[in-house]
Amino acid sequence: MKTGRALSVYSLFGLLLVADAARADDPVATVRVAFDRNGITSVQTDGFADKAAARKVTADDPVRVASISKLVTAVGVMRLVEAGKLDLDADVSKYLGWSLRNPAFPNVPITLRLLTSHRASLTDEAGYWQTPLDGRLRDIFAKPHAWDAEHAPGTYFRYANLDYPVVAQVMERVTGERFDRLMQRLVLKPLGTGACFGWAACSEATAARAVVLYDTAGKPLADDNHGRMPDCTVRPAHNGNCDLSRYRPGENGALFGPQGGLRISGIGLARIGMMLLGDGALALDGVRLLTPASVQAMATPRWQYDGHNGLTYEWDSEDHQPGFYCHWGMEMQILATHADGCRDDPFGDGVARVGHSGTAYGVQAGLWLDREHGTGVAWFATGMPEERTGGRSAFSALEEKFAGGK
Repeated sequence: MKTGRALSVYSLFGLLLVADAARADDPVATVRVAFDRNGITSVQTDGFADKAAARKVTADDPVRVASISKLVTAVGVMRLVEAGKLDLDADVSKYLGWSLRNPAFPNVPITLRLLTSHRASLTDEAGYWQTPLDGRLRDIFAKPHAWDAEHAPGTYFRYANLDYPVVAQVMERVTGERFDRLMQRLVLKPLGTGACFGWAACSEATAARAVVLYDTAGKPLADDNHGRMPDCTVRPAHNGNCDLSRYRPGENGALFGPQGGLRISGIGLARIGMMLLGDGALALDGVRLLTPASVQAMATPRWQYDGHNGLTYEWDSEDHQPGFYCHWGMEMQILATHADGCRDDPFGDGVARVGHSGTAYGVQAGLWLDREHGTGVAWFATGMPEERTGGRSAFSALEEKFAGGK
């Protein structure tokens, strides 16, 4: 018995040494799931979901997929549009109950179509994550830096995370539901994803399987849950309180991270992709979430870079890769733009694809769909640098490897 215990301890110690000995620019965990309209076609996994516990990653483990959250939120928006609760071209002020206007262009209304295509003239310079449980999203817009004073709404593309707390607050106002629970009802549960925005709407067992996010030095940055539900699943109130029963829907659209707080597995992300490839229907389960017209509306181009009509990188990021954003629908990035200055083709084949990328807290993630041929791929890697490096495109060399099927 002593020998067996010793071998077990030494085996675990050796496993951790191997994990820690990896090069600083190597990912800690990688998951790649390929699919078509009818199901999963391949799954590749490698590395650790939790290095401290020596827990290997699986395609069923939930990870914070960063900005891919916006695409999933937009699916929820389209469900409310189909239900007649939202109008994509209405002034969102009527939903919010207060006037949302760029002070430099006070007569130009801001709509959901502009918010979901990042043409609403909002910026991230005033912050968007600093809204605690007892905070109000509205207070951010009183800050001059929240606005692009040089470009009127509808005239300029500027990728802004702040767009999505506004979208989430609109959704809460018209339904009276807390955003994380609303997204469970509209999207995540019907598709059987087992996912959640924040952790509060996930099960204890799901939170226990969280993929820990690391920096390139192996330091945990987020979701180091230690095999259990976090004590506080949102940003606490100013006094440290974390009682979600005190939250009033429609006051703080940023609280549950509509811009980046979705926790979902590689398999769950693939189910989102399969539904979109199926023009709103998930063939596996016979579930229809959207009409084909709604999916087409999301994929229809709303902006294309012409050399001066937008920023081609995210301002609020260390990853200032010019040419990353060149073509956009309604929270669907469109790849392989054939224009000067555009480097948005990690696949390298010139095929137009739609989807979304995600980068934050050491994760690089992607969900990309070839709608014409009915194929798609979802991927993520943890322990990655904030900057996408090494690729021939504006994407990282690792993402190009994933795009190539490796």
